[in-house]
Amino acid sequence: MIQGINHIAIAVSSMEKVIPFFRDVLKLPFEGTEEVVEQKVRVAFFKVGPTRIELLEPTSPDSPISKFLESRGNGLHHIAFETDGILSDLDALKAQGVRLIDQAPRHGAHHTQIAFVHPAASHGVLVELTQPAEKTDGTP
Repeated sequence: MIQGINHIAIAVSSMEKVIPFFRDVLKLPFEGTEEVVEQKVRVAFFKVGPTRIELLEPTSPDSPISKFLESRGNGLHHIAFETDGILSDLDALKAQGVRLIDQAPRHGAHHTQIAFVHPAASHGVLVELTQPAEKTDGTP
């Protein structure tokens, strides 16, 4: 079940150029960077209340973020909704005939499980479902 917004992701060609705006100008708490090898991206997170801003920088020319940047440039990439049951949410979406990018969860940043809904199914918005690690192994 959807719990709320986990993060809003922004594709960037250079974190070095963008991090100072969010950290120094907007004064958002910077939570650090992480490379997600499976996704071919480096991510940076900033805390905004219960939500985060996620910067996505490609680590490879064949990264989906590289392709996004080539066609659209820096900008809003997706919105991620936190769930406590990603498998049941995916099953429910499939049962409703919703077009998915991911039929099963995959690994995301911070040891999360993630899956994407195709933007054609969500009226042009790329939607990510994300389940935090602490909600996958039964611990609070």
